[in-house]
Amino acid sequence: MVHNFKMLHTMIRVMDLDVSIDFYCKYFSMSLIRRKDYPSGKFTLAFVGYGDEENNTVIEFTHNWDQKEPYEMGTAFGHIALGVPDIYATCEELEKAGVDIPRPPGPMKHGGSVIAFVRDPDGYMIELIEKK
Repeated sequence: MVHNFKMLHTMIRVMDLDVSIDFYCKYFSMSLIRRKDYPSGKFTLAFVGYGDEENNTVIEFTHNWDQKEPYEMGTAFGHIALGVPDIYATCEELEKAGVDIPRPPGPMKHGGSVIAFVRDPDGYMIELIEKK
């Protein structure tokens, strides 16, 4: 069995690619790593993250050009998790900017980490975990 696996990216489908790129770059300090149109397939892929794909796991956005209705979230996908040094200050800034925070910062229900959940423009949940 091969043991040299490496997590490369996770993909989410988005309705408005520019809005999603702006959201993740503006509010979570990610950078746009690359973006490419695939005219024959009528879709665009964009990758955002905290560094090059060789050394970092990134998020892939897939924008299907003909998609008119929002995607269904389903019940299988949970969330993207990001570590932040000061969750209370981060959430205060996000709230002032109008970002939806359905679960404000605080300790996990059964003890452990201090967490919060925010919602991106497509409805995907992002868990913030305080990491000092």
